[in-house]
Amino acid sequence: MPKRYRDIVGDGGSNVAAQVAEHTARLRTRMAGVTHTVAVMSGKGGVGKSTITANLAAFFAMQGWRVGVVDADINGPSLGKMFGVRSQRPRVEAAGVVPAMGPQGILVISMDLFLPDDTAPVVWQGLQADTFFWRGTMEMHTLREFLSDVQWGELDLLLLDLPPGADRVATIKDLLPDLRGTVVVTIPSAVSQLVVSKSITMARDLLQTPIIGLVENMTAYICPTCEEAHPLFGPVSTEALPLDIPVLGRIPFDPRMATASDRGVPFLFDHGASPAGQALQHLGANVQTFLASVAQEE
Repeated sequence: MPKRYRDIVGDGGSNVAAQVAEHTARLRTRMAGVTHTVAVMSGKGGVGKSTITANLAAFFAMQGWRVGVVDADINGPSLGKMFGVRSQRPRVEAAGVVPAMGPQGILVISMDLFLPDDTAPVVWQGLQADTFFWRGTMEMHTLREFLSDVQWGELDLLLLDLPPGADRVATIKDLLPDLRGTVVVTIPSAVSQLVVSKSITMARDLLQTPIIGLVENMTAYICPTCEEAHPLFGPVSTEALPLDIPVLGRIPFDPRMATASDRGVPFLFDHGASPAGQALQHLGANVQTFLASVAQEE
């Protein structure tokens, strides 16, 4: 005779509690070799968050840091392309999954590395795969495996490129309670800043996650004839945000950033002397200063 839900005692033999404890222990062991974990978030898509993540990784790699990057956007992965590692299929060993290796030894894990071709979407299988709750659960489970099952080894910095949405910070905070902080990316647009301000409130005030600072991306374009900077989106600036958060950098628009991403080589490696390259280096230096100050307090 089949049992009804109220007839089941405990977890029905699924041993969920033990499975969760085992996953947590494995994650803690894997992250023990990582000195700093930093999330890059936006709250809104289309602001160049993944580009900022890739070039932050490039900056620290150029300083001699051992860097890893997690593409936490499970359904819209892009970092495999930006680091030129899409042809590297992850290899599973007894010690875990071997991540792809990008320029200057940057380690990369992304859902894009597991998809069979360019047009293949991420499709979840299961009895409830068409429900929002099920998809969210599977995305979190996948991200947990990216962190706990990948052979990260000893890293100075692990960057997590979060998908748009303030709720994603809660997922990261649950998985990584020792998260050093978040870098928030926006553009000089009132619409973007409205969404971003909500994400900042969620991360800082509700989840008690440190905010390293704000990055204002695509602030201006450099005139090719006069070489002067002109506003790209108008007069709106992060200075109008009613938030006591430091501005880590203002990055001017440079069309070569898109070209670099398509080539699979971070912009900073080849164009560090450009105005955008110098702004990215200034951004990286500010994040490095923050991480050094945190390390001194421990």
